[in-house]
Amino acid sequence: MDHTQLEEIKKTLHEQLDTLLRDAGRTVTEMTDEKTNFPDPTDRASLESDRNFELRIRDRERKLILKIREALERIETGEFGVCESCGEDISQARLKARPVTTLCIDCKTEQERQEKIG
Repeated sequence: MDHTQLEEIKKTLHEQLDTLLRDAGRTVTEMTDEKTNFPDPTDRASLESDRNFELRIRDRERKLILKIREALERIETGEFGVCESCGEDISQARLKARPVTTLCIDCKTEQERQEKIG
């Protein structure tokens, strides 16, 4: 992978990270600012259900934030684009589609196959 492609992926990762952090901050602000009183238990339950859903989404995004930071660190250390399982280069198409990946397509396919068995 050449320097230009690496910089492009790095820029994409930084943009994703900024968006995720901004969304997380907005969620926290909205949840702490909400002082709504619902006399109807059904309305209250609906709000709690929506909050629970939002928090599940944010938890998934939190995990993605960690993966993005790890990918940026791998770029800095020169380990980006190398499969952590077999040590082979990860294809550029895979890295472009999922820049946080740490496994080549063959190793990821095998990992998913093992998960189905187990």
